[in-house]
Amino acid sequence: MSDDIRTQIGLRPVINVSGTMTSLGASIVVPEAVAAMSAILPQFVEINDLQRKASAIISRLTGGEAGFVTASCSSGISLAVAGAITGNNLLAIEKLPDTVPDKNEVLVQMGHVVSYGAPVDQAIRLAGGKVVLIGQATSTHRYHMEHAITEKTAAAVYVVSHHVVDYGLLNLVEFVEIAHAKGVPVIVDAASEYDLKLFLSQGADIVLYSGHKFLGGPTSGIVAGKKDLVRSAFLQNMGIGRGMKVGKESVFGVMAALEAWEKRDHAGIRERETGYLDLWKRTLDGRPGVTALIEPDPTNNPLDRMRVIISAPEAHITAWDLATALGRGNPPIIVRDHEVEHHYFYLDPCNLHPGQEAIVAARLTEELDKARASNEIIATPIEERSRHRFDGALRWPD
Repeated sequence: MSDDIRTQIGLRPVINVSGTMTSLGASIVVPEAVAAMSAILPQFVEINDLQRKASAIISRLTGGEAGFVTASCSSGISLAVAGAITGNNLLAIEKLPDTVPDKNEVLVQMGHVVSYGAPVDQAIRLAGGKVVLIGQATSTHRYHMEHAITEKTAAAVYVVSHHVVDYGLLNLVEFVEIAHAKGVPVIVDAASEYDLKLFLSQGADIVLYSGHKFLGGPTSGIVAGKKDLVRSAFLQNMGIGRGMKVGKESVFGVMAALEAWEKRDHAGIRERETGYLDLWKRTLDGRPGVTALIEPDPTNNPLDRMRVIISAPEAHITAWDLATALGRGNPPIIVRDHEVEHHYFYLDPCNLHPGQEAIVAARLTEELDKARASNEIIATPIEERSRHRFDGALRWPD
């Protein structure tokens, strides 16, 4: 029998070159976190005391005054917004989201209202926040934000993500300046960001990180920032946060992942990932209709990815059909296909076990050779991909 637990329980043994995607399990959990979770699972603890221990580690690594662990970064958005609305008013906390104080408006740039698997604005509305969009999708100016702030403004949310519009919007420093001039706290969604100190150092009041993406901890979110705002967010565990709770293993696992982060050989990891990218580039260079470009991360994380651009007439296959073929093959290779309608996808080297980079290269060769051997260009209408995008979710469970 295979020692891969996935095949033992009937799951496909996918290889992830898409990135730290929740839909794929986010990341490989580091050994330190696995050991910590195993050690604490058989024991009873006082959760609030454990969270205080986590706060000390979160503060040390982020530069925040306090912090805690929650179910996910999305949970962190809701809890931070709710905290900004209710403060430490326990009755208001119990009544969310149906009955909220008058001061419940939350500003977000229109170009930041994206989906990370669910809409950003929904996480705000769950907390009883009234979303106030500022600017347009590709243009936000100072006056948009300055005139949107009123006595009802509870907070302003800023999203750092490869999904957002990356031009024409207010940068974080200016966003903070405008908000703070009128006493409005700034909450930053930095789920997939590598730098744990940057956003608080730029003036954010609360920053939300994923505990399970680059950190390699269990599925979780980290809330860090000013003590009073963090406390108000933590108190939401007596309200809407009850459904977002984490167990002792997640809190302790995040603590271990954070401490491992301090000791991680970041330069060595980048060197290994560069080797993977170089292998894939050698594999793809010279192939008809294929252009392989190594590009830096769009939010300045210290890593590169490979953009694979496909010209269907020469490669005999479209980018989206190649992505589908890789995902359906043996073993399945799941690529980063968010923009595949523009005739390219990305290969992310950050979540591979040793040796899988060679399997990815071999599968690319296999599918491209198969396509070139075809008498016709493999070109499924892109509308078909869109039409069936959610078929799997809609038929769950089988």
